[in-house]
Amino acid sequence: MEEKLKALALRYEDLEAQLADPAVYTDAEKLKRVNQELKELAPVAQAAQAWQRVTQARAEAEALLHDPDFRELAQEEWEQAKAEQERLQEQIRLLLLPKDPNDGRGVIMEIRGGVGGEEGALFAASLLRMYTMYAQSRGWKMETVSMNATELGGVKECSVLVEGEGVYSRLKFESGVHRVQRVPETESGGRIHTSAATVAVLPEAEEVECEIDPKDLQIDTYRASGAGGQHVNKTESAIRITHLPTGLVVECQDERSQYKNKDKAMRVLRSRLYEMEQARQAAATAAQRKSQVGSGDRSERIRTYNFPQGRVTDHRIGLTLYKIDAIMDGDLDELIDALVTADQAEKLRSGAEDASE
Repeated sequence: MEEKLKALALRYEDLEAQLADPAVYTDAEKLKRVNQELKELAPVAQAAQAWQRVTQARAEAEALLHDPDFRELAQEEWEQAKAEQERLQEQIRLLLLPKDPNDGRGVIMEIRGGVGGEEGALFAASLLRMYTMYAQSRGWKMETVSMNATELGGVKECSVLVEGEGVYSRLKFESGVHRVQRVPETESGGRIHTSAATVAVLPEAEEVECEIDPKDLQIDTYRASGAGGQHVNKTESAIRITHLPTGLVVECQDERSQYKNKDKAMRVLRSRLYEMEQARQAAATAAQRKSQVGSGDRSERIRTYNFPQGRVTDHRIGLTLYKIDAIMDGDLDELIDALVTADQAEKLRSGAEDASE
């Protein structure tokens, strides 16, 4: 670990030196990369510096243990330094875990009503509201790409763009089947129904990472439907893009501008193609372990929301929280923090197993 920390410290110093060079400010792309890497390395560099300081303090306290005049005070300082050293060592181990290259990206989130008919669509609308409130609490930006709503206010399917700091690192654990148990608004007999909605979280791909040949695209325009006033139905501003080699179809009718709709649709298409390529690469790597917190497959049931009992259970880590109203109002941090911790623990175990082989 010490060798790795030394290498990271040297890299951090090199990046700081680059940032002090006026020439780097003439290259916007390079400046962005340097700042991003500095930001990523800063927590490790700071923890490593703290660990070096406390290691030195422990050594100094240990030297005084043999002096009768200072033994009692030195013993107390030595124990404090030892505990802090162990805490920092664990923190550094977590910071040195391999990073998901997509963690800093924005996402395309797709929510679809599943089994349960209208109740499944109403639950999908509840999930959309939950994620919207969570995004607001984190200071993220959320934009609708497409929305297929029901007459009762449910969501058959929708796509939204979410942008901000650490979006994918938090939302990636939300992919899968979300099950709900509650008395539907449409149920007159008061019986509890079980229905579901699916969530897919796709890391947003950059243009350079997913080049699309224009000849592979079929682009159709049509008049948008739904709410939006007279303009919506008078102009062909809605866009449908079909990627001919894969058959993927993306629609966007949220904006009045045809150009803006096309731009949003292309962002969704790039992200879907990027996800398909990532899935292909993962499947080709036979030794790749499946994470404890799930593969992110949207067919995997990940969570149950039981309204009569006021509880939410995440099946991947066996966590049950009795605060369903707060969670449905976007208070997701306790759930997501537990999933992040479980993911880190699994990576630490995998690393230990690999080291012993």
